[in-house]
Amino acid sequence: MRSKNLTADGAPELEQHLALICAKIAAGIRGLVPRRKLEAVLLGGGYGRGEGGVLETPAGPRPYNDLEFYVCLRGHRHLNELRFGRALHVLGEILTPQAGVEVEFKITSLRELAAAPVSMFSYDLVVGHRWLIGREEQLAACAHHRDPAQIPLNEATRLLMNRCSGLLFAQERLEKREFTAGDADFVRRNIAKADLALGDAVLVAFGHYHWSVRERHRQMERLARGEPLPWLPAVRLRHAAGVEFKLHPERSTASRETLHAQHHAVAQLAKEVWLWVESRRLGRPIQSIRDYVELDQSKYDGASALRNLAINLRALGPRGVFSRRGLRHPRERILNAMPLLLWQPEALRSADGLPFLQGELQTTATTFAELMQAYRALWSLVN
Repeated sequence: MRSKNLTADGAPELEQHLALICAKIAAGIRGLVPRRKLEAVLLGGGYGRGEGGVLETPAGPRPYNDLEFYVCLRGHRHLNELRFGRALHVLGEILTPQAGVEVEFKITSLRELAAAPVSMFSYDLVVGHRWLIGREEQLAACAHHRDPAQIPLNEATRLLMNRCSGLLFAQERLEKREFTAGDADFVRRNIAKADLALGDAVLVAFGHYHWSVRERHRQMERLARGEPLPWLPAVRLRHAAGVEFKLHPERSTASRETLHAQHHAVAQLAKEVWLWVESRRLGRPIQSIRDYVELDQSKYDGASALRNLAINLRALGPRGVFSRRGLRHPRERILNAMPLLLWQPEALRSADGLPFLQGELQTTATTFAELMQAYRALWSLVN
């Protein structure tokens, strides 16, 4: 059963602070959206599930994670975004300094949520949320989202793709000439996200994912005793560290050298999990990153060829449409580029590796820093 609190520890002053922000959010939305359009408002994310992070500071406990609000409006989502998106964005900008963390709004509808395929996001939101406006009966049509065994394996791939991209962005910071306290905090945070994601991806693969991060780790401990995977004990240990950071985050003051060693360790473990997940998902044994990249089959089945063509046009322009992957989803480019950049950097110096990366990222860049600029641009478009 979910806690009545919003945070992991239920610190009274922090709970009161967040409750006040939620009340302001509800009032602000009611003032912006006509009653006939407004169906519901839910707080998702860690705070919606009652496991929001608590950052201890000299001034007392403070929130750490973003506040994610899902605004359900009747009618077509794109039209609603055109009509109300800007106003909600401004409301978020006004309340972000007051909240002390980013306030984000996502426009959707109850009908759209019910019709959507099951995903980690839909499961987490439907099972773990806090109502600001609305009531639980409104999610009656979303019962299929409550079964974690229905989460498809491609969700594990998506999670790892995002968290390994975070490791790539962290590596970029580690290689900067000047390494600041902000860089250290960014790197540490992305290491912790990867720590958690490795175990979560394994749980998705075995159908044991759970909305509660604490329960997920209990599932990991049971799984680790029964599965003959040599890297699973290390994943379990890292998952425990990821859980602790999620519930009790801290600002990092570690040195570049310390963080570089931590980054290398989690990245190497992530490679093992990545190859295992992708072997299961694609239905064939994959022994190495080179084998994976050279695999001659579609790695992302997200849409029809015609829709992929339109997505390529929007994301990459004409050059993306007329490339050899014009009929495949551009996210497949990320699935090819990320493993090379993160786990096989020597590809940048090889006669075939660099042209392959340049083709996937649609760039003439030759250095890691330049290739990362192209990677980030593509990742932001298709993620």
